[in-house]
Amino acid sequence: MRYGFYPGCTLHSTATEFGSSMEMTCAALGIELVEIPDWNCCGASSAHSLNHTLALALPTRDLAQAQQLGLTDIAIPCVACYARMVTADYALHNDAAFRAEMETALGFTYEGQVRPRHLLDILANDFASEELVGKVTRPLQGLRVVSYYGCLLVRPPELTGRWDDPEQPQTMDRLVELLGAEAVPWSYKVDCCGASLTLNRSDVVVHLVDRLVQAAHEAGANAIVNACPMCMANVDGRQRFRGSPGRPGPTYVPMPVFYITELLALAFGRPLDKVLGKHAIDPRPLLKGLHLV
Repeated sequence: MRYGFYPGCTLHSTATEFGSSMEMTCAALGIELVEIPDWNCCGASSAHSLNHTLALALPTRDLAQAQQLGLTDIAIPCVACYARMVTADYALHNDAAFRAEMETALGFTYEGQVRPRHLLDILANDFASEELVGKVTRPLQGLRVVSYYGCLLVRPPELTGRWDDPEQPQTMDRLVELLGAEAVPWSYKVDCCGASLTLNRSDVVVHLVDRLVQAAHEAGANAIVNACPMCMANVDGRQRFRGSPGRPGPTYVPMPVFYITELLALAFGRPLDKVLGKHAIDPRPLLKGLHLV
């Protein structure tokens, strides 16, 4: 199983736990990731708010570089990177004038054979359920999780395709059930966490995160699972500011947040203690209480 690979800028910075657990998961499943040569930042999440052409040209160059690999599917772990890449691919495919402009500027010919795919899509849809279950050595019994997709992963469907429902996605729910955990239904799967407002309008992000965590508690979950570094930074990191400004309120109950790759690696028996220790809300007490670590 060979895929092109666009790591993006966060796997070696704010999302190292995503990168580490992804490597463990891919190793367990026999996935070989071939990194795109000389890739550049895709421009997320600022370029599209500054210059429309630049916002498309940056991911277009990555697609041009990806063509050199001769592989059809490009695995992209970051949701923001994935959104920029599918947006550029859509523009190249449907806008002849833009395609010609980019081909001239970047010195390549768009072949339309490279398919940007989010890592979650690959993990869930390129392996049979029996194959995934067969890798489980540590069933995640007792873990009750709500799946959080955020607002970009499966939307808009005309760009992302229809590998999952844009309003009521089920991919992560199916995966966590295969791992032995309970997928708890809730109504906030595709709500926004505030995304890049975390720096200039942290008050907005804290409010949105507070609403998400309260809803997860009300649904009966003991953890949240997601597949987006930006969502992870917000929902995991901003929980500490719930309640009154700068400090948690008296009813504050932290909710651990996992990457889907962390749950996969955990269920596959991989050592995750150092990875989990990087979380703002430490999930290890929960896992120890369930005898999962």
